Amino acid sequence: MADESSQKSHAVFIPYPLQGHVIPSVNLAIKLASKGFTITFINTHAVHHQTAKAHPDIGSDIFAKVRESGLDIRYATVSDGLPVEFDRSLNHDQFMASLLHEFSAHVDEVVGRIVGSGEKVHCLIADTFFVWSSKIAKKFGLLYVSYWTEPALVFTLYYHLDLLRENGHFGQQECREDTIKYIPGVEAVEPRDMMSYLQDTDTTSVCHQIIFNAFQDAKNADFVLCNTVQDLELGTISALNAKVPFYAIGPIFPPGFTKSNVATSLWSESDCSQWLDKKPHGSVLYASFGSYAHVKKSELIEIAKGLALSKVSFLWVLRPDIVSSDDTDPLPVGFKEEVKDRSMIIPWCCQNAVLAHPATGGFLTHCGWNSILESTWCGVPLLCFPLLTDQFTNRKLVVDDWKMGINLSNKRPITKEEVSDNVNCLMSWKSGDEYRVKVKEVRKSLENALAPNGSSGTNLDLFIKQLKAKCQVKPISQ
Repeated sequence: MADESSQKSHAVFIPYPLQGHVIPSVNLAIKLASKGFTITFINTHAVHHQTAKAHPDIGSDIFAKVRESGLDIRYATVSDGLPVEFDRSLNHDQFMASLLHEFSAHVDEVVGRIVGSGEKVHCLIADTFFVWSSKIAKKFGLLYVSYWTEPALVFTLYYHLDLLRENGHFGQQECREDTIKYIPGVEAVEPRDMMSYLQDTDTTSVCHQIIFNAFQDAKNADFVLCNTVQDLELGTISALNAKVPFYAIGPIFPPGFTKSNVATSLWSESDCSQWLDKKPHGSVLYASFGSYAHVKKSELIEIAKGLALSKVSFLWVLRPDIVSSDDTDPLPVGFKEEVKDRSMIIPWCCQNAVLAHPATGGFLTHCGWNSILESTWCGVPLLCFPLLTDQFTNRKLVVDDWKMGINLSNKRPITKEEVSDNVNCLMSWKSGDEYRVKVKEVRKSLENALAPNGSSGTNLDLFIKQLKAKCQVKPISQ
């Protein structure tokens, strides 16, 4: 029999079925396949259905093109427990409950089928937010690799929930409001900069159950891979490494950055290049609130009025469900007419292509982690308007720690005047220059991490070496 270490490592890879998680998962799958892995990538029927609707040419397999280039990535889809056409955006809690209670049975079945076919499988790579990964891995004799698609700071706050609870900063009717200074590797964090779920007084929601259970499960991981950069979060990562084998391997982008061979967008993309080509260098504010979170209608109206007031040219991605799937035209009456000479408003686009365009000079963002990494890579400073979950903590990194962006508003409710002032502050050549300088400095850290012998490549190679070594001693499923 061939030596185990000379065989290709086979990973079953299960991304969380939200676009912000699927994208870095597809990118990591390609990266690992290019390092010699066999990957079986498992999407949900619903994610595949929506992707195929947006890209009718992909057929039944999003990886067909990359397989032609010689990468061994197989593709399967399973049910998340809900009908394909079910509106997961409108019925968020029901969707999350299905992922918590139903999804694992479908995953168990498909992993069992792959292993039972006689195919040698070595590990399960699954998003950290799944609550069952270590149990399924153990059942089939696989190593469990937990994939964290957010910064290490967010991981460590969730990982140390017990400390936050013991110290009265979480899970109390009246939580402490003073600075948190006792999380290992984190100098200081304000309660208002914790993830939205850790600022809630009601901790009984389905999302809280997912977080509590997922981070208990993550403690059983053989490895944690994180889409961050070691130099940017060194103290946090060093402290985590004392608890769990934690590898910073980011940023994980598609090989071409602006053009991926794998369709991951859940909406069809408008081509903005001709409009952008006509705009002066650095003159356009790109605005997008991501693929998932919703904006209150009252806030969306103030943002729209603020953009009109600012006189800045802007490209605004407005998902049809940005307020709700029930309200498909939430903009103020007359707004589109007022700004038509200096704006483009579209339902979706290829974000990397827009950020990489020379005309783009700023990014009004919800502070999703993918958006921050992509904007940094393109040297575009940020105007921050966090809405949900890790976005509040990501904002702290961008504005307070790395100083490569500013807040859209420093108070709630937001006003059109403050929106206009801050848009102009970021976009003007004089006042915005300090943020452009800082974002380029942080970009250098990303470049260094991805360079030959950089930290992310070194960490990924170390992970692969240790995974192969562990496969020697851990019983592999028969």
